[in-house]
Amino acid sequence: MSSQFDFIIIGAGSSGCVIANKLSASGEYSVCLIEPGGKNNNALVKTPIATAVLMRLKAYNYCFESTAQTQQNNRTIYNPRGKGLGGSSAINAMLYTRGQKQDYDDWAALGNSGWSYDEVLPYFIETECQERIDDKYHGQQGALNVADSRSSHPVGADFIQSALNAGYPFNPDFNGEQQAGVGYYQVTQKNGQRHSAAAAFLSPIACRANLTVLTQCTVQKILMKNKTAYGVQYKSANSLLTITAAKEVILTAGAIHSPQLLMLSGIGAEDELTEHNIDVIHQLNGVGKNLQDHVDAIIVNKHRRENLISLQPKPFLNLIKQGYRYLKHHTGTFTTSVVETGGFISSNQQQSRPNLQWQFVTAAMDDHGRNIKMFFEQGISTHVCLLRPKSRGCIRLKANNIDTPPLIDGNMLSHKDDISDMVQAVKLTRQLLATPPLAKNNTAELLPGNKVTTDQQIEDFLRAKSNNIYHPVGTCKMGDDDLAVVDNTLKVIGINGLRVADASIMPTIVSANTNAPCIMIGAKAADLILADHTCK
Repeated sequence: MSSQFDFIIIGAGSSGCVIANKLSASGEYSVCLIEPGGKNNNALVKTPIATAVLMRLKAYNYCFESTAQTQQNNRTIYNPRGKGLGGSSAINAMLYTRGQKQDYDDWAALGNSGWSYDEVLPYFIETECQERIDDKYHGQQGALNVADSRSSHPVGADFIQSALNAGYPFNPDFNGEQQAGVGYYQVTQKNGQRHSAAAAFLSPIACRANLTVLTQCTVQKILMKNKTAYGVQYKSANSLLTITAAKEVILTAGAIHSPQLLMLSGIGAEDELTEHNIDVIHQLNGVGKNLQDHVDAIIVNKHRRENLISLQPKPFLNLIKQGYRYLKHHTGTFTTSVVETGGFISSNQQQSRPNLQWQFVTAAMDDHGRNIKMFFEQGISTHVCLLRPKSRGCIRLKANNIDTPPLIDGNMLSHKDDISDMVQAVKLTRQLLATPPLAKNNTAELLPGNKVTTDQQIEDFLRAKSNNIYHPVGTCKMGDDDLAVVDNTLKVIGINGLRVADASIMPTIVSANTNAPCIMIGAKAADLILADHTCK
């Protein structure tokens, strides 16, 4: 293997896979994509329902825990992040949602020219292979397959009908002209199997001679001289190796690892680096700051409908039958994203822009699905999350090495408006669940429980049980303010030859699941990079 490339990409997640594809497409440049995890090319990753298992397996998932959260009863909050080719797109629930027009217009208004909705929409279209919808918002020629679910449980239809009866509109496309309403989520699946970023953007180009993909290789730090990135030092098995980049190093390790690697490489706040005996190469106070995630609560009800996902004897027997159906036809329950239906609503009737998201699950679940006892209940779970929280957290170093997870302080529910919005979110969700046809089959509320009625009791429930919904962003924010880490071309401010291109660059969190936006960021980043090096 060559020790020098034109471009080195650190992290084979949703953004990194897209960038590797586009930079290597012409054959003009040599590209190395380096990833700590494995290839993720197996039945467990490909089978959609296995998301519930992948949430717990450290071979595919970093399984991070936050620091004790003072606003959430000093609990640690689980932070699953994907490991291996495809990153979190290899373990997520596969929902394809982009967010709202105003999300991206807000980015542009913050000083990030080129990132308005009209300017990023072409990248969503470019990367998408849409199976059902053919209009100006969607593409049919992209690498990422977007499809309707091949699993459609009747209780999901009940959720939608209850929402319609409660006065919410039906929306056939959450990524179209408007986001508001309820409906069926589309998923990143192809032929009933998970279509991760790796399956979409890497597998079809595996034979490209100018693309090298290294797995089971962990970057220890980015190498720099005279404030110019020229390569990386990485560990493979027990060997410490170096490769160099003639043009650029591109960091796509995600909102947790990207700031950690910058700090380990000497870029960050001076006090943070000196505390861990790291030489300060360039002071950037925003590295690791501005952490945002969607705070989430689950309302769980016992439910009479049969064949829900459960470990009770009859539903479990049905699951076995569904397994055969999946193996033979790639249809049925094993193709479920677990979240088939949901919607986007406003907590305030005077506000037309949705600030809450529903994700409806045909199973009783608790603690990210890690509470196995809950799967023995026959029930349904309704996630409700706050789309644009005002609380901000941070990523800090715990030790001077990449193998020690950083300190993750989400600081969720620290802003009073987030609490009041989430209290209202719980109330609205309960109103939905008390509306027929769901209401006639709900027998008891397991969470929060019927004794939780007042605003203060709901707040106590939120502090005791709320979690994130696995969408960390913002820790290497794009902008021109004091906390900016990258500029609007994603170049690290004050450093040559180094960019960051993943969820960490989002100045504010999008009003949606974050996988599709990360793929968009990767596609746009590749064009920015190519524009700088073409004909030079």
